[in-house]
Amino acid sequence: MTEHPRSDSTVFVIDDDAAVRTVLKVLFESVGLHVQLFASGNTFLEAPVMDTPCCLVLDVRLPGMSGLKLQEELIKAEVNVPIIFLTAHGDIHMAVGAMKAGAVDFLTKPFRNQDVLDAVYAALEQDGTRRRKEQSSSTIRERFESLSPRERDVVARVAAGVLNKQIAAELGLSEVTVKVHRAKAMRKMHAKSLAELVRMTDFAHSE
Repeated sequence: MTEHPRSDSTVFVIDDDAAVRTVLKVLFESVGLHVQLFASGNTFLEAPVMDTPCCLVLDVRLPGMSGLKLQEELIKAEVNVPIIFLTAHGDIHMAVGAMKAGAVDFLTKPFRNQDVLDAVYAALEQDGTRRRKEQSSSTIRERFESLSPRERDVVARVAAGVLNKQIAAELGLSEVTVKVHRAKAMRKMHAKSLAELVRMTDFAHSE
């Protein structure tokens, strides 16, 4: 089941038809979503980037840059905003291309309100999940960077399955000191178990 989006979620609507923009604004605001309207892709690109869960409801035919071209530019710029295409001028080839490039949905006008809302809810949930994963990854990296060089030496060997006695011999430490470094590293990493510490260490090294 799709979760109800957060109250700070924003839907960006890009459509050159003012009437369509108004209808969509009323629809999204009726379910508590924030809405920002744009008449072209260029005006959207010039707007400030919002750091909240969001998605883009995008027409295909636009003045200047087409909706499909805007999708391409956002991908190149690594802007990870989920896109829902909403158009009166789509075809199967267009829809397949848009979906292969990562669009959440490709809907046609005239549209059913519930179909649009379902697509927007799915897109916002997708964006929220991505943001939570990125935040978690960032937290792990920050915690790993807080370890001292010696703590990193110890946890790297722990993650590789080396026993405390062997770690002590390799690093010229006592076994007790190795255990102290490992315990400190677990506290700094907020690891609840040795297995979790190993997973976090592997992730930090993979990054």
